[in-house]
Amino acid sequence: MSNTSLADQNLAQLANWLMYSAIAVYLLAFVAACAEWAFGSRGPGMRTSAASSAAGAAQQTPVAPSRGRTRSAAVGGATGSSTQVLAPPAAAPPDDPATGTGDGPGVAGGSPRADLVGRIGVSLTVLALLLHFGSVLARGLAVSRPPWGNMYEFSTAFALMASAAYVGLLTARRPVRWLGVPVLFSVLLTLGLAVSVLYVDSAQLVPALHSYWLWIHVSAAIISGGVFHTAAVATVLYLVRDRWERAVASGGGEGRGAVLWRRFPSSQTLDKLAYRLTGLVFPLWTFAVIAGAVWAEAAWGRYWGWDPKETWAFITWVAYAAYLHARATAGWKGRRAAVLGLVAFATFVFNYYGVNILITGLHSYGGLPTN
Repeated sequence: MSNTSLADQNLAQLANWLMYSAIAVYLLAFVAACAEWAFGSRGPGMRTSAASSAAGAAQQTPVAPSRGRTRSAAVGGATGSSTQVLAPPAAAPPDDPATGTGDGPGVAGGSPRADLVGRIGVSLTVLALLLHFGSVLARGLAVSRPPWGNMYEFSTAFALMASAAYVGLLTARRPVRWLGVPVLFSVLLTLGLAVSVLYVDSAQLVPALHSYWLWIHVSAAIISGGVFHTAAVATVLYLVRDRWERAVASGGGEGRGAVLWRRFPSSQTLDKLAYRLTGLVFPLWTFAVIAGAVWAEAAWGRYWGWDPKETWAFITWVAYAAYLHARATAGWKGRRAAVLGLVAFATFVFNYYGVNILITGLHSYGGLPTN
Protein backbone atom coordinates (compact mmCIF):
# COMPACT_ATOMS: atom_id res chain seq x y z
CA MET A 1 0.00 0.00 0.00
CA SER A 2 1.52 3.30 -1.05
CA ASN A 3 1.76 6.35 1.16
CA THR A 4 -0.58 8.19 -1.20
CA SER A 5 -3.33 5.57 -0.94
CA LEU A 6 -2.91 5.48 2.83
CA ALA A 7 -3.25 9.25 3.00
CA ASP A 8 -6.36 9.06 0.82
CA GLN A 9 -7.86 6.43 3.10
CA ASN A 10 -7.16 8.61 6.12
CA LEU A 11 -8.82 11.57 4.42
CA ALA A 12 -11.84 9.45 3.54
CA GLN A 13 -12.10 8.27 7.14
CA LEU A 14 -11.74 11.86 8.36
CA ALA A 15 -14.56 12.88 6.02
CA ASN A 16 -16.80 10.23 7.57
CA TRP A 17 -15.99 11.30 11.13
CA LEU A 18 -16.56 14.94 10.28
CA MET A 19 -19.91 14.05 8.73
CA TYR A 20 -21.05 12.14 11.81
CA SER A 21 -19.85 15.03 13.99
CA ALA A 22 -21.76 17.50 11.83
CA ILE A 23 -24.93 15.43 12.15
CA ALA A 24 -24.52 15.35 15.94
CA VAL A 25 -24.05 19.13 16.13
CA TYR A 26 -26.96 19.70 13.72
CA LEU A 27 -29.08 17.63 16.10
CA LEU A 28 -28.03 19.79 19.06
CA ALA A 29 -28.80 22.93 17.01
CA PHE A 30 -32.22 21.49 16.16
CA VAL A 31 -32.92 20.84 19.85
CA ALA A 32 -31.86 24.40 20.67
CA ALA A 33 -34.13 25.78 17.94
CA CYS A 34 -37.04 23.77 19.33
CA ALA A 35 -36.23 25.04 22.83
CA GLU A 36 -36.32 28.60 21.54
CA TRP A 37 -39.84 27.98 20.31
CA ALA A 38 -40.77 26.49 23.68
CA PHE A 39 -39.37 29.44 25.64
CA GLY A 40 -40.07 32.08 23.05
CA SER A 41 -42.45 34.94 22.97
CA ARG A 42 -45.66 35.04 21.02
CA GLY A 43 -43.92 37.00 18.28
CA PRO A 44 -46.59 39.27 16.72
CA GLY A 45 -48.59 39.27 19.92
CA MET A 46 -45.63 40.56 21.89
CA ARG A 47 -45.03 43.23 19.29
CA THR A 48 -48.63 44.37 19.59
CA SER A 49 -48.36 44.46 23.36
CA ALA A 50 -45.22 46.56 23.13
CA ALA A 51 -46.97 48.95 20.77
CA SER A 52 -49.91 49.17 23.14
CA SER A 53 -47.59 50.09 25.98
CA ALA A 54 -46.05 52.80 23.81
CA ALA A 55 -49.53 54.07 23.00
CA GLY A 56 -50.41 54.21 26.68
CA ALA A 57 -47.29 56.18 27.42
CA ALA A 58 -48.12 58.58 24.62
CA GLN A 59 -51.62 59.11 26.00
CA GLN A 60 -50.13 60.36 29.28
CA THR A 61 -47.96 62.97 27.54
CA PRO A 62 -49.73 66.35 27.47
CA VAL A 63 -49.39 68.71 24.55
CA ALA A 64 -49.62 72.46 25.17
CA PRO A 65 -52.93 73.93 23.90
CA SER A 66 -52.86 76.52 21.16
CA ARG A 67 -53.78 80.15 21.75
CA GLY A 68 -57.44 81.02 21.95
CA ARG A 69 -58.48 77.54 23.09
CA THR A 70 -61.39 77.55 25.55
CA ARG A 71 -60.89 76.59 29.13
CA SER A 72 -62.93 73.96 30.88
CA ALA A 73 -63.51 72.86 34.40
CA ALA A 74 -61.23 70.21 35.74
CA VAL A 75 -62.56 66.98 37.12
CA GLY A 76 -63.62 67.40 40.78
CA GLY A 77 -65.08 70.90 40.33
CA ALA A 78 -61.91 72.94 39.95
CA THR A 79 -62.23 75.72 37.39
CA GLY A 80 -59.90 77.83 35.31
CA SER A 81 -57.49 75.05 34.35
CA SER A 82 -56.41 74.62 30.76
CA THR A 83 -57.67 71.63 28.84
CA GLN A 84 -54.83 69.25 28.00
CA VAL A 85 -54.74 67.99 24.43
CA LEU A 86 -53.57 64.38 24.36
CA ALA A 87 -51.42 62.96 21.63
CA PRO A 88 -53.11 60.29 19.48
CA PRO A 89 -52.33 56.68 20.33
CA ALA A 90 -49.29 55.26 18.58
CA ALA A 91 -50.18 52.62 16.04
CA ALA A 92 -48.45 49.27 16.00
CA PRO A 93 -45.69 49.15 13.39
CA PRO A 94 -46.71 47.22 10.30
CA ASP A 95 -44.98 44.04 9.28
CA ASP A 96 -42.26 44.37 6.73
CA PRO A 97 -43.34 41.79 4.15
CA ALA A 98 -39.88 41.68 2.65
CA THR A 99 -38.00 40.77 5.79
CA GLY A 100 -40.58 39.61 8.28
CA THR A 101 -39.47 42.22 10.81
CA GLY A 102 -41.33 41.84 14.06
CA ASP A 103 -42.39 38.23 13.55
CA GLY A 104 -41.17 34.98 14.95
CA PRO A 105 -38.83 34.10 17.82
CA GLY A 106 -35.74 36.02 18.68
CA VAL A 107 -37.13 39.47 17.85
CA ALA A 108 -37.48 42.52 20.06
CA GLY A 109 -39.83 41.88 22.94
CA GLY A 110 -39.06 38.17 23.15
CA SER A 111 -38.07 36.22 26.23
CA PRO A 112 -34.40 36.74 27.15
CA ARG A 113 -34.09 33.03 27.85
CA ALA A 114 -35.51 32.18 24.43
CA ASP A 115 -33.19 34.69 22.77
CA LEU A 116 -30.17 33.14 24.52
CA VAL A 117 -31.17 29.62 23.48
CA GLY A 118 -31.80 30.85 19.95
CA ARG A 119 -28.33 32.40 19.74
CA ILE A 120 -26.82 29.16 21.00
CA GLY A 121 -28.76 27.31 18.30
CA VAL A 122 -27.40 29.63 15.61
CA SER A 123 -23.84 29.17 16.91
CA LEU A 124 -24.27 25.39 16.84
CA THR A 125 -25.66 25.60 13.31
CA VAL A 126 -22.60 27.55 12.15
CA LEU A 127 -20.31 25.00 13.84
CA ALA A 128 -22.20 22.13 12.20
CA LEU A 129 -21.95 23.91 8.85
CA LEU A 130 -18.17 24.18 9.23
CA LEU A 131 -17.87 20.48 10.13
CA HIS A 132 -20.15 19.65 7.24
CA PHE A 133 -18.02 21.67 4.83
CA GLY A 134 -14.88 20.01 6.18
CA SER A 135 -16.38 16.58 5.52
CA VAL A 136 -17.30 17.43 1.93
CA LEU A 137 -13.85 18.96 1.34
CA ALA A 138 -12.01 15.97 2.81
CA ARG A 139 -14.09 13.60 0.70
CA GLY A 140 -13.07 15.48 -2.43
CA LEU A 141 -9.39 15.60 -1.45
CA ALA A 142 -9.41 11.86 -0.77
CA VAL A 143 -10.13 11.12 -4.43
CA SER A 144 -8.70 14.31 -6.00
CA ARG A 145 -11.98 15.27 -7.67
CA PRO A 146 -15.16 17.26 -7.01
CA PRO A 147 -17.01 15.65 -4.09
CA TRP A 148 -20.29 15.07 -5.89
CA GLY A 149 -19.74 12.06 -8.11
CA ASN A 150 -22.52 9.86 -6.65
CA MET A 151 -25.82 10.17 -4.82
CA TYR A 152 -24.25 10.11 -1.36
CA GLU A 153 -21.88 12.94 -2.19
CA PHE A 154 -24.54 14.96 -4.00
CA SER A 155 -26.90 14.55 -1.01
CA THR A 156 -24.32 15.79 1.47
CA ALA A 157 -23.43 18.73 -0.78
CA PHE A 158 -27.12 19.50 -1.31
CA ALA A 159 -27.75 19.55 2.46
CA LEU A 160 -24.66 21.74 2.84
CA MET A 161 -26.14 24.33 0.48
CA ALA A 162 -29.53 24.24 2.24
CA SER A 163 -27.85 24.89 5.58
CA ALA A 164 -25.63 27.58 4.03
CA ALA A 165 -28.68 29.32 2.55
CA TYR A 166 -30.23 29.53 6.03
CA VAL A 167 -27.02 30.80 7.62
CA GLY A 168 -26.62 33.24 4.73
CA LEU A 169 -30.02 34.75 5.45
CA LEU A 170 -29.04 35.11 9.09
CA THR A 171 -25.73 36.72 8.09
CA ALA A 172 -27.69 39.21 5.99
CA ARG A 173 -29.37 40.26 9.25
CA ARG A 174 -32.76 38.91 8.25
CA PRO A 175 -34.95 37.88 11.22
CA VAL A 176 -35.38 34.31 10.02
CA ARG A 177 -34.44 32.26 13.09
CA TRP A 178 -37.93 30.79 12.83
CA LEU A 179 -36.60 28.88 9.79
CA GLY A 180 -34.20 26.98 12.03
CA VAL A 181 -36.60 24.20 13.05
CA PRO A 182 -37.87 23.18 9.58
CA VAL A 183 -34.55 23.72 7.77
CA LEU A 184 -32.49 21.81 10.33
CA PHE A 185 -35.07 19.02 10.38
CA SER A 186 -34.89 18.62 6.61
CA VAL A 187 -31.08 18.81 6.64
CA LEU A 188 -30.95 16.07 9.28
CA LEU A 189 -33.39 13.99 7.24
CA THR A 190 -31.30 14.37 4.07
CA LEU A 191 -28.03 13.54 5.83
CA GLY A 192 -29.59 10.63 7.70
CA LEU A 193 -30.79 9.15 4.41
CA ALA A 194 -27.38 9.78 2.86
CA VAL A 195 -25.30 8.03 5.54
CA SER A 196 -27.73 5.16 6.13
CA VAL A 197 -29.03 4.33 2.64
CA LEU A 198 -26.92 6.07 -0.02
CA TYR A 199 -23.44 5.78 1.45
CA VAL A 200 -20.67 4.31 -0.71
CA ASP A 201 -16.93 4.37 -0.18
CA SER A 202 -15.01 7.09 -1.95
CA ALA A 203 -13.93 5.99 -5.42
CA GLN A 204 -12.92 7.38 -8.78
CA LEU A 205 -15.48 8.68 -11.25
CA VAL A 206 -16.94 6.78 -14.17
CA PRO A 207 -15.37 7.90 -17.49
CA ALA A 208 -18.39 10.02 -18.49
CA LEU A 209 -17.85 12.30 -15.50
CA HIS A 210 -14.18 13.03 -16.15
CA SER A 211 -14.63 16.62 -17.27
CA TYR A 212 -14.19 20.13 -15.92
CA TRP A 213 -17.92 20.54 -16.58
CA LEU A 214 -18.50 18.47 -13.43
CA TRP A 215 -17.32 21.46 -11.42
CA ILE A 216 -19.52 23.86 -13.35
CA HIS A 217 -22.74 21.98 -14.05
CA VAL A 218 -23.14 19.98 -10.82
CA SER A 219 -22.06 22.79 -8.49
CA ALA A 220 -24.68 25.08 -10.07
CA ALA A 221 -27.31 22.37 -9.64
CA ILE A 222 -26.34 21.82 -5.98
CA ILE A 223 -26.53 25.52 -5.10
CA SER A 224 -29.85 25.85 -6.91
CA GLY A 225 -31.25 22.82 -5.12
CA GLY A 226 -30.23 24.14 -1.71
CA VAL A 227 -32.01 27.45 -2.26
CA PHE A 228 -35.04 25.74 -3.85
CA HIS A 229 -35.18 23.58 -0.74
CA THR A 230 -35.29 26.59 1.60
CA ALA A 231 -37.96 28.22 -0.57
CA ALA A 232 -40.04 25.03 -0.43
CA VAL A 233 -39.84 25.01 3.37
CA ALA A 234 -41.10 28.60 3.46
CA THR A 235 -43.90 27.66 1.04
CA VAL A 236 -45.12 24.77 3.19
CA LEU A 237 -45.11 27.02 6.24
CA TYR A 238 -47.02 29.65 4.27
CA LEU A 239 -49.79 27.21 3.33
CA VAL A 240 -50.34 26.09 6.92
CA ARG A 241 -50.04 29.60 8.39
CA ASP A 242 -52.45 30.98 5.77
CA ARG A 243 -55.00 28.30 6.58
CA TRP A 244 -54.73 29.17 10.27
CA GLU A 245 -55.13 32.90 9.56
CA ARG A 246 -58.24 32.22 7.48
CA ALA A 247 -59.75 30.15 10.27
CA VAL A 248 -59.10 32.91 12.79
CA ALA A 249 -60.51 35.59 10.46
CA SER A 250 -63.69 33.58 9.89
CA GLY A 251 -64.38 33.45 13.62
CA GLY A 252 -63.43 29.82 14.05
CA GLY A 253 -60.98 30.60 16.84
CA GLU A 254 -57.24 30.11 16.97
CA GLY A 255 -57.44 26.39 17.71
CA ARG A 256 -54.94 24.13 19.41
CA GLY A 257 -52.07 25.11 17.13
CA ALA A 258 -52.24 28.79 18.05
CA VAL A 259 -49.23 28.56 20.37
CA LEU A 260 -47.15 27.39 17.41
CA TRP A 261 -48.55 29.44 14.55
CA ARG A 262 -48.49 32.76 16.43
CA ARG A 263 -44.71 32.46 16.44
CA PHE A 264 -44.34 32.24 12.67
CA PRO A 265 -44.24 35.32 10.45
CA SER A 266 -47.37 36.38 8.66
CA SER A 267 -48.45 34.36 5.64
CA GLN A 268 -47.63 37.33 3.40
CA THR A 269 -44.05 37.36 4.68
CA LEU A 270 -43.63 33.63 4.10
CA ASP A 271 -45.10 33.88 0.61
CA LYS A 272 -42.78 36.70 -0.43
CA LEU A 273 -39.73 34.98 1.05
CA ALA A 274 -40.38 31.84 -1.00
CA TYR A 275 -40.94 33.93 -4.14
CA ARG A 276 -37.78 35.99 -3.72
CA LEU A 277 -35.57 32.98 -3.01
CA THR A 278 -36.91 31.20 -6.10
CA GLY A 279 -36.45 34.27 -8.28
CA LEU A 280 -32.93 34.75 -6.95
CA VAL A 281 -31.69 31.27 -7.83
CA PHE A 282 -33.71 30.53 -10.99
CA PRO A 283 -31.09 32.11 -13.33
CA LEU A 284 -28.48 29.80 -11.80
CA TRP A 285 -30.70 26.78 -12.42
CA THR A 286 -31.14 27.94 -16.02
CA PHE A 287 -27.36 28.08 -16.34
CA ALA A 288 -27.09 24.56 -14.84
CA VAL A 289 -29.44 23.16 -17.50
CA ILE A 290 -27.55 24.91 -20.31
CA ALA A 291 -24.20 23.75 -18.92
CA GLY A 292 -25.52 20.19 -18.82
CA ALA A 293 -26.43 20.40 -22.50
CA VAL A 294 -22.96 21.70 -23.38
CA TRP A 295 -21.38 18.89 -21.36
CA ALA A 296 -23.61 16.34 -23.13
CA GLU A 297 -22.34 17.58 -26.49
CA ALA A 298 -18.75 17.18 -25.33
CA ALA A 299 -19.37 13.69 -23.88
CA TRP A 300 -21.87 12.15 -26.31
CA GLY A 301 -21.77 14.37 -29.37
CA ARG A 302 -25.25 15.91 -29.00
CA TYR A 303 -26.65 18.76 -26.92
CA TRP A 304 -29.99 17.14 -26.16
CA GLY A 305 -31.23 13.57 -26.40
CA TRP A 306 -34.29 13.46 -24.14
CA ASP A 307 -32.52 11.22 -21.68
CA PRO A 308 -34.67 10.83 -18.51
CA LYS A 309 -32.36 13.09 -16.48
CA GLU A 310 -32.34 15.74 -19.21
CA THR A 311 -36.11 15.51 -19.62
CA TRP A 312 -36.86 15.96 -15.94
CA ALA A 313 -34.33 18.78 -15.62
CA PHE A 314 -36.23 20.54 -18.40
CA ILE A 315 -39.58 19.78 -16.71
CA THR A 316 -38.23 21.31 -13.49
CA TRP A 317 -37.10 24.39 -15.38
CA VAL A 318 -40.53 24.78 -17.02
CA ALA A 319 -42.32 24.33 -13.69
CA TYR A 320 -40.25 27.03 -11.96
CA ALA A 321 -40.52 29.31 -14.99
CA ALA A 322 -44.31 28.90 -14.90
CA TYR A 323 -44.32 29.74 -11.18
CA LEU A 324 -42.28 32.93 -11.66
CA HIS A 325 -44.21 33.93 -14.78
CA ALA A 326 -47.54 33.49 -13.01
CA ARG A 327 -46.36 35.59 -10.08
CA ALA A 328 -44.93 38.34 -12.29
CA THR A 329 -47.56 38.68 -15.00
CA ALA A 330 -50.77 36.89 -14.07
CA GLY A 331 -50.77 38.29 -10.57
CA TRP A 332 -50.88 34.87 -8.96
CA LYS A 333 -50.21 35.12 -5.28
CA GLY A 334 -51.14 33.05 -2.32
CA ARG A 335 -52.20 29.45 -2.34
CA ARG A 336 -52.35 28.83 -6.10
CA ALA A 337 -48.81 30.10 -6.60
CA ALA A 338 -47.60 28.17 -3.54
CA VAL A 339 -49.00 24.90 -4.90
CA LEU A 340 -47.30 25.55 -8.24
CA GLY A 341 -44.01 26.23 -6.43
CA LEU A 342 -44.27 22.95 -4.51
CA VAL A 343 -45.03 21.07 -7.73
CA ALA A 344 -41.84 22.55 -9.20
CA PHE A 345 -39.80 21.45 -6.19
CA ALA A 346 -41.36 17.98 -6.38
CA THR A 347 -40.08 17.66 -9.96
CA PHE A 348 -36.62 18.64 -8.74
CA VAL A 349 -36.71 15.98 -6.01
CA PHE A 350 -37.98 13.32 -8.40
CA ASN A 351 -35.29 14.24 -10.91
CA TYR A 352 -32.74 13.45 -8.23
CA TYR A 353 -34.14 10.46 -6.34
CA GLY A 354 -36.68 9.01 -8.76
CA VAL A 355 -34.68 9.21 -11.98
CA ASN A 356 -31.45 7.98 -10.38
CA ILE A 357 -33.07 5.06 -8.56
CA LEU A 358 -36.02 4.01 -10.72
CA ILE A 359 -35.13 4.91 -14.32
CA THR A 360 -32.22 3.70 -16.42
CA GLY A 361 -30.51 6.13 -18.77
CA LEU A 362 -27.22 7.69 -19.74
CA HIS A 363 -27.10 9.37 -16.32
CA SER A 364 -27.46 6.08 -14.38
CA TYR A 365 -24.24 6.42 -12.46
CA GLY A 366 -25.53 7.55 -9.10
CA GLY A 367 -23.25 5.11 -7.29
CA LEU A 368 -25.99 3.43 -5.27
CA PRO A 369 -24.73 0.87 -2.73
CA THR A 370 -25.10 -2.75 -3.77
CA ASN A 371 -25.52 -5.71 -1.47
